[in-house]
Amino acid sequence: MLNIVILAAGMGKRMKSDLPKVLHGLAGRPMLTHVLGAARALDPARIVLVVGHGAETVKRHYERDTDLSFVLQQPQLGTGHAVQQAVPELAGGETGDDVTLVLYGDVPLVGSATLRRLLDTQASQPGAVAVLTVELADATGYGRIVRNASGSIDRVVEHKDASAEELAIREVNTGILAVPTAALKRWLGALKNDNAQGEYYLTDIIAMAVADGAPVLAAAPDHEWETLGVNSRVQQAELERIYQRTQAERQLEAGVTLADPSRFDLRGTLTCGRDVFIDVGCVFEGTVELADGVAVGPHCVLRDVRIGAGTRVAAFSHLDGASVGADARIGPYARLRPGTELADQTHVGNFVEIKNSSFDTGSKANHLSYVGDATVGARVNIGAGTITCNYDGVNKARTVIEDDAFIGSDTQLVAPVTVGKGATLGAGTTLTKDAPAGQLTLSRTRQSTVPGWQRPTKNK
Repeated sequence: MLNIVILAAGMGKRMKSDLPKVLHGLAGRPMLTHVLGAARALDPARIVLVVGHGAETVKRHYERDTDLSFVLQQPQLGTGHAVQQAVPELAGGETGDDVTLVLYGDVPLVGSATLRRLLDTQASQPGAVAVLTVELADATGYGRIVRNASGSIDRVVEHKDASAEELAIREVNTGILAVPTAALKRWLGALKNDNAQGEYYLTDIIAMAVADGAPVLAAAPDHEWETLGVNSRVQQAELERIYQRTQAERQLEAGVTLADPSRFDLRGTLTCGRDVFIDVGCVFEGTVELADGVAVGPHCVLRDVRIGAGTRVAAFSHLDGASVGADARIGPYARLRPGTELADQTHVGNFVEIKNSSFDTGSKANHLSYVGDATVGARVNIGAGTITCNYDGVNKARTVIEDDAFIGSDTQLVAPVTVGKGATLGAGTTLTKDAPAGQLTLSRTRQSTVPGWQRPTKNK
């Protein structure tokens, strides 16, 4: 039985923020959410979050996550003290197969594959403790892994308590470890705080394990950056770039062309077909699917979008909660809002906004228009400056434009209203009644010229 304890109580003073540190973002999600994703991939029996600073804020953020248990660490007296608070929530402990894995809410890039390797290492010997270690060129601030003459791990010494000889060690403790649950409970009860910090170090259980004859084993991460924590805005930005570069490399390896991998931001999941091109400065959020041959121009934002094969999205377009068919043309400067469904070969041009509307095959709105709460048939042309007046101040109403209609420029369609199949609306029309199929409908005041009229002039 696997327990996972995630330490998430820290204030993060160097972040200089009222927001609890673990809720600060990485790739559009709180750091703690990334850790929870890696934890859940291991299918644990219990996940315990140790909260402290901003505890109520953290709880509210995850109040819908029914698989989480929360315990409060107050005051905060070190990592060992934090895990002590979680002991009443740990499942099992009656058998040697029950294990507790300790993670950190501000170490967001740790991967589930690395954690599985750590658990496999722990399970390789009865009663073993497994520690995730890494060798760093600059180990400043990290606890050092001290090994005995035979090369086995003997203890962990914190940086502030280390001798000059120990400070020269490059192998460091990441703090992530897997421990038999029964032994963990016993060792936690014996922790002391006689150290430079006056805190209860979780790492002291390593020496206790050695004293009890338990094997202490080391496992290494897939990547060094998986073990990096965030204590400042600088470190947060550094990890953001590491994450984004990793995501960019995965897209490149999958066959996607990125104009500049260093100017690519993924804040969700992106699935691409063959021969997809993504220009610089694009942001992908939520779940985005790009089919074969899609091209996304520079500085576009796509959130929860599906785009069909061969479609082109031009620069500075914003697509949110929309579905676009094949061989369509979107933008530049187009905005597709939630509920937009565009069929194949549709065109949405510059400064056009569409919300909760559908366009059938071949329909176009190429310039400066707003289409909201509308059902647009096939091969419809919507002229520049067209507006569907869908809101009366209280309720929304729907506009229906049937196949092959032509909507002249500067037209207002006051919903609810229907434009019949093949109808034409003259430019400047304000439509308040249904337009019959196959006919020209327009509403204009008669044009007149005033003889002899002169413009006003300024008084001298």
